[in-house]
Amino acid sequence: MMRLENKVAVIYGDGTVGGAVAKAFAREGARVFLTGRTPAKLDAIAGEISSSGGAIERCLLDALDEQAVEQHMSETVGKAGKMDISFNAIGISPRSIQGIPLTDLSVESFSLPITTYTRSHFVTAKAAARRMVKQGHGVILMHTPNASRISAPFVGGMIPGWAAMEALGRSLSVECGPYGVRAVCLLTTGIPETPLIDDVWEIHGKAHDITFEQFNSFMEGMTHRRRLTTLAELTSAAVFAASDEGSAVTGTILNLTAGMIVD
Repeated sequence: MMRLENKVAVIYGDGTVGGAVAKAFAREGARVFLTGRTPAKLDAIAGEISSSGGAIERCLLDALDEQAVEQHMSETVGKAGKMDISFNAIGISPRSIQGIPLTDLSVESFSLPITTYTRSHFVTAKAAARRMVKQGHGVILMHTPNASRISAPFVGGMIPGWAAMEALGRSLSVECGPYGVRAVCLLTTGIPETPLIDDVWEIHGKAHDITFEQFNSFMEGMTHRRRLTTLAELTSAAVFAASDEGSAVTGTILNLTAGMIVD
């Protein structure tokens, strides 16, 4: 039996992580409603899922737009009859945000990731939680990188933005948990397969006056196994957290950093 059979999932974000999670959920039997801001990416992901026999619907959507998110959620529940899983996988470019000392960073650049991540995750989580509380079940998933916990230098407002996401997950769990709703944050290292990692590593290599390769080796060396989290490991964890097997996991992070962060 597939682990997400008969589940309904909304995924926000048509990037590498959002696409990979959509494919993994569909393979496990979920009916996936994928949203994003890039038609070509949405079409490519949906085409791959459909060709493999998965159930997928796509929608052009800005996950910062509360009215649009609410409308999409209402339409989705109207079609599917319920809402089991919400996964916000949006991301923003590190350019002009990371690699700059806080003393040199503009207020606008510092604030951008904080306002973007907190607004989007609150908007999407609120839309999902309202339906999930009424039906008596559901899980809200988020994804943060290791910097949310270890406060590396030159990451600017990304750190408080990611930390706020984890705090939001705890708040959602404590308020909605009595109604059968879970909230889980998946914590990883940087993921080599994601395009943004090249930008991040290049930016931090320059900030620390070392090469891209040296910075990558440094980050790998911070894990116990000397290897960063893979995309497959993230998607496997997302499937577990979204499934009934993960029913005891809520109000916390699922730590996939291979020892980089030890709680």
